[in-house]
Formats: sequence, structure tokens, C-alpha cells
Amino acid sequence: MSRLGVGLAAIARPGYITLGRVRDLPGSRSPDELYGRVSEVLDAAHRAGVRYVDVARSYGRAEEFLARWLAERAVPREALTVGSKWGYRYTAGWQVDAPVHEEKELSLARFTSQLAESRRLLGAWLDLYQIHSATAESGCLADTALLAALVDGRRRGDYRAIGLTLSGATSARPRELARAPHVDGEPVFDVVQATFNVLEPSLAGALREVHSAGMGIIAKEVFANGRLTDANTRPEDAAMLARVRAIVPGVPLDQVAVAFVLAHPFVDVALSGAVTVAQLRSHVAGANVTVDPAGLASFAERPERYWSTRAALPWT
Repeated sequence: MSRLGVGLAAIARPGYITLGRVRDLPGSRSPDELYGRVSEVLDAAHRAGVRYVDVARSYGRAEEFLARWLAERAVPREALTVGSKWGYRYTAGWQVDAPVHEEKELSLARFTSQLAESRRLLGAWLDLYQIHSATAESGCLADTALLAALVDGRRRGDYRAIGLTLSGATSARPRELARAPHVDGEPVFDVVQATFNVLEPSLAGALREVHSAGMGIIAKEVFANGRLTDANTRPEDAAMLARVRAIVPGVPLDQVAVAFVLAHPFVDVALSGAVTVAQLRSHVAGANVTVDPAGLASFAERPERYWSTRAALPWT
């Protein structure tokens, strides 16, 4: 593992909710064109020492693209760790303006079918398999048959670790996961992947506690879907961005975002959602920047505000 990982959510499908996509992905965004971009970013990441890749069943053709790249580059098995997710199904039909991009179902049947799909593409490369957006409302954490099936998959060697990702102001909290049900005395979850950034650091205390209990922590949405980058031209964020630049002068916003997350020892991996090689290189550089998290604490938004703003960002 490396403390910086790369995720393919924004690069393995034509539409996503990241600011600046029109600039970063001009052209038709055909599968061949996006696979070419995925290859460039993964090549750059591997050269830079990035050793974790994050994909999901719902990220367009992310698993397929990653499997193709691994085969074409003949990457040694020990050289990379791969995490994927199940629960959402991609429904956009390779259209940017699709009315629905993802459909969620956290059932035993969905897990069974999507695990087969993930293993068909990734095979022995599937190290970490995660419940995608495991909210308390979904009921998945109380589904004993599902939890048993997850543990059975780990015992069989279908994957090495079980995780879950958290999203939204009402998502299941990590403290609850530390006391999650066991299966035959065996803890279910090994890893929590949660949104954590300058604007939404509300889970810091809970993540620290869970990490101390032995669970791995992966930080996602490090750049707040582009709000913490130079691609952000939203008038509502102009004053906030100016203040950040004043506090950390001369450091690009995306590097400040990476440095803030990695300044927290409980974060094992921070995900780069780079769409270009230049972005990937900047994120790698950000891992070597030092910032004082306390100096950026005043930028935290109320979770309800943060998540309502995120929900209003367009798919582009």
C-alpha cells in the first residue's frame, strides 16, 4: 500500500460530478478514449509509487479498464493492491446527460451477482471488496445473511478484506462499525472508506477511534468533487478559496487538500481522483507538502450544508 491511492470513479465513465471535467476531458469520451486516459494516469501513478487503485461496479467500465491495464503492463501481483465495491449498478448507458447514472441495492442477491462480475474481471486482483455507501437506512448492517456471505467470501479467498464506504450527512458512523456484528466471533469489517476533506472533516474523531481499534481508513472525496481545486469557479466558494490561498500561499489548492488529509495519522490512504497526468503529478507532490490542519479548521462546513452542495453539483 501507499498513502496515496488513485480512484477511477471520474475517469472510467463519461459523466461524473467533478468540477472542470469539460476542460479535462474534451472530445467524445468514447470507451477507447477513456481507456487511453486511464492507462496514462495509471502508468504515471505506478511510476510515482502509487500502489493502491480504487474501482467499483458502478464506475462505468473501471474494473474492465483496470483489468486490461494490469494484463497489458504485466504488473506483478505483489506490486499493487486493488479495492472494488458492490451495491450500485451503472445505468447511464455511457451518456453524460443520463437521467439516472447509478442504481443502488444493498441486498444479498446484488452482492452475489456483482461479486461474480468483479471476480470475472479482476480475479485474484480483488483484494478489498466494499459495501458501496452503507447508510444506516439501507439496513445492510443488520442483514445477518448478507454479513455472513461477506465473511464467507473472505474465508474462501474471493477477496482478502471487507470494507464499506460512507456517504452523506446521515451515513452510518464509524463508531457504530467498531461494534458491528461479528459472524461466528469473527469481525466483519476490516476497512472504512469515508469522505474526509477540508470542508467535511466531521468524521475525524470517529475515524481516529476506529483506526485505533485496528481498522484501515481510506479517505475519499479529498478534493470535495473539485471544490478544493483551481477548477472551482463557483461564486459561492470564491471567498473561501481566497482565504485558503492566503493561509497556504504559493501551494496549489489540490496539494493543500492532499496535505490536509495526510496530516491526519489515522488516514492510511488518501484517494486521488486524477483525470489527467498533470493532476496525478500534482497530487503526488501534495503528499510531500506539510500543512497545519488546525490552521484550516475554520473552513469546515456543517455536514448538512456540505452534502446539499454536493448533491447540487451537475453531472458533466
